[in-house]
Amino acid sequence: MIPDLECVDLKKQFGETTAVDSVNFSVPPGSFFSILGPSGCGKTTIMRMIAGFLEPSSGDIQIKGKSVLDVAPNKRPVNMVFQHLALFPMMTIAGNIGYGLRRAGLNKAEIDRKVGDALERIGLPGIGNRKIDELSGGQKQRVAIARCMVLEPDVLLLDEPLGALDLKLREHMKVELKALQTAFDTTFVYITHDQSEALVMSDQIAVMNHGQFEQMGSARDLYYRPETRFVAGFVGDSNRWSGKVERVQGSEVELRTERGMLIRGNSHGRSLAVGDAVDSFVRPEAIVVAGKASDLDQFDTRISGEVSSLLFNGAASRILVRDDQGDEIEVTLPQSGEYASLSRGDAVHIGWSGEQSNCFAAEAS
Repeated sequence: MIPDLECVDLKKQFGETTAVDSVNFSVPPGSFFSILGPSGCGKTTIMRMIAGFLEPSSGDIQIKGKSVLDVAPNKRPVNMVFQHLALFPMMTIAGNIGYGLRRAGLNKAEIDRKVGDALERIGLPGIGNRKIDELSGGQKQRVAIARCMVLEPDVLLLDEPLGALDLKLREHMKVELKALQTAFDTTFVYITHDQSEALVMSDQIAVMNHGQFEQMGSARDLYYRPETRFVAGFVGDSNRWSGKVERVQGSEVELRTERGMLIRGNSHGRSLAVGDAVDSFVRPEAIVVAGKASDLDQFDTRISGEVSSLLFNGAASRILVRDDQGDEIEVTLPQSGEYASLSRGDAVHIGWSGEQSNCFAAEAS
């Protein structure tokens, strides 16, 4: 199957600075592909090269198997949705959606049919004659997408389109965007620094750092089996300890932290040896909390401490546990309610399995 989009050894330099460094990826037809990374990592530069606003220093960009390097931006079978949407306030909703069709020279009857169909698909039928400023933020978002989709692009590029929305609307629009992508059956390429957006919506995610892709995979792969220290720390929340390896048996690793705590972890196939400096990552939800130390006998790492802080957030509530060495460990509270009355200063016991402690060689200083 020919991918809808393929970038081959894509590179972009600005003087002595390499913004994108030999990136390779392909996006199958009808999929939702996200590029996730911190500000300045190069993800917007990739998007602008695909759209034709920037010329690559080297490499190739192919859409449906054909190079578009010599194709002008307005001739490429791609469209782009920007963070600030760029809707025309003086036009009606139908006028905005049909703008590109009028530029393409379609007759009025065909434009009306396509606009009506697009409004149906975005769940806003019959409102074509209303003004843009009558819409909510989420409705404007859908209109901006519909304006692109009526042109039937092979690829839709979305540049942090939810960044200007409030938190509750962003959460709602994550679900809506995935539903719209499925409804239009169009390939979406989405860039974001928000891991939650990428994890919820994407079929495949590329995590980018310093101009390169650190790892590509499903949300589940990135979350549960990160391949690098950066991915382990950037995707999801994690507790992190640094230390030295004291014992290795297969993938099982024992490390001693800088403050003397012994942690049993797992290298998941990465090569580690006794004496190596390592970082160990454990997710807050992988840690079990108990009232008695004996309730945690089955876990590889067990710690006693006291609650130093309560982070109440409904179903996502957490506590910070301070151990004897003075480290604070973030722990997700179970939803069964037995720890709803925990208070600051309460003694608790926590533990986790070695499988849940992901160990990586530390970066050279």
